[in-house]
Amino acid sequence: MIELIPAIDIINGQCVRLTKGDYNCKTVYNDNPVEVARHFEQLGFRRLHVVDLDGAKSRHIVNDDVLRAITAATHLKVDFGGGIKSESDIEKAFNAGASMVTVGSIAVTQPDVFLHWLDIYGPEKLILGADVRNGKISINGWKEDSQQDLLPFLEQYVNKGVLHVLCTEISKDGTLQGPAIELYQQIMATYPHLNLIASGGVSSNEDILKLEAAGIPAVVFGKAFYEGHIHAEQLPMPKGLAKRIIPCLDVKDGMTVKGTNFVNLRQAGDPIALGKAYSEAGADELVFLDITASYEGRKTFTDMVTKVAQEINIPFTVGGGINELADVERLLYAGADKVSVNSAAIRNPNLINEITQKFGSQVCVCAIDAKQEGNDWYCYIKGGRERTHLRLFDWAKEVEQRGAGEILFTSMNHDGVKDGFANEALAQLADMLSIPVIASGGAGKKEHFRDVFLQGKADAALAASVFHFGEIPIPTLKQYLQQEGINIRI
Repeated sequence: MIELIPAIDIINGQCVRLTKGDYNCKTVYNDNPVEVARHFEQLGFRRLHVVDLDGAKSRHIVNDDVLRAITAATHLKVDFGGGIKSESDIEKAFNAGASMVTVGSIAVTQPDVFLHWLDIYGPEKLILGADVRNGKISINGWKEDSQQDLLPFLEQYVNKGVLHVLCTEISKDGTLQGPAIELYQQIMATYPHLNLIASGGVSSNEDILKLEAAGIPAVVFGKAFYEGHIHAEQLPMPKGLAKRIIPCLDVKDGMTVKGTNFVNLRQAGDPIALGKAYSEAGADELVFLDITASYEGRKTFTDMVTKVAQEINIPFTVGGGINELADVERLLYAGADKVSVNSAAIRNPNLINEITQKFGSQVCVCAIDAKQEGNDWYCYIKGGRERTHLRLFDWAKEVEQRGAGEILFTSMNHDGVKDGFANEALAQLADMLSIPVIASGGAGKKEHFRDVFLQGKADAALAASVFHFGEIPIPTLKQYLQQEGINIRI
């Protein structure tokens, strides 16, 4: 299935489109790019291409504040390009929440610099931008044509490990005259394993279907959608956001452990090796929790995070011992995509505000460990050892209001007993919150995952022992869920 990537091009903080890259042929479609991004997410798109046209013209990032607002307000995977001319520009984009960065002009003018960035950030984080006009690569916001032909330009980088290429046929862009399918087929015939993203000229749903039939992996489109020529409900994509499967690795003294009801721990293996195996098996994300975050343990855990980041290519969250912004910064710098806060957030709720204001909502996962006592659920801290006065649903609502991007709810009653998730409480959380809810505690068989998505309305399901000890292979679980009609990434 072709990957569908709507585009938001930004000038002066507005959502615009150009025709053939001409800044004098500009149409403003919306004054609020965040509103547009939310609309795309509501329609079921999972990815977004954001172009800083001011940045492309100025040769440095200009609209990183807009990027930050989009990533804080949605859970879209955002590719960002325009004005990336230095390592500080790349860092600025990633700090603003970009999942991937598109680099074009530098790859033409300073190939050694681009290869250095490719080595630093890895091929999963960088997209090679190849903007083509009259068969030649164009640079600096399409204002200049180089003397480099497209295929030799691609060859030098594909041979060095580039996986993602965004190819825009400038003569087609914004014209609604149809994409350059023959050009894209030529690229795919030469590099069949390339993740090619076609861009320029898409005018209708039919154009997208033609690209899919031609074997093009992904397509970017903008003007045709804004002007009503593309209808999302007729596009070849799963309806709604895909559910996620997330293995959780509790780390103690450098090893993965697992217990029952938060006690009786037993070893489950090396966290780095397990993380890599789960990534290769098709897990959507991972969670690593430092359950004994003493000073020495914290150093060991941070080193482990760095090694994990080098081994896997899926997002991962880390938690345990996070008490202040410096802890968050340390773990993000080590390579984590998100951080999970629990006890510290209950002791100091403003920590959630501080994290989201500095790093964006998408970075902050608020973990809530709660136990049902009669008709109420009470929140616990210190690894489930200390009961608080906070009730689950009150605290969850406050967490959302303070800006957290997701909630990871663990039912202590269900943890490790493998009798199924706390679906009634999860459904209540899903109905009252607008942010995603990750279910944790109780997975024992494939049917429990089905039920947590259908009955518990969870956005993601987290489990540990059934994965660690080989009871439910992730590929088998995902195939089962797909057969049950659940939107899941295979």
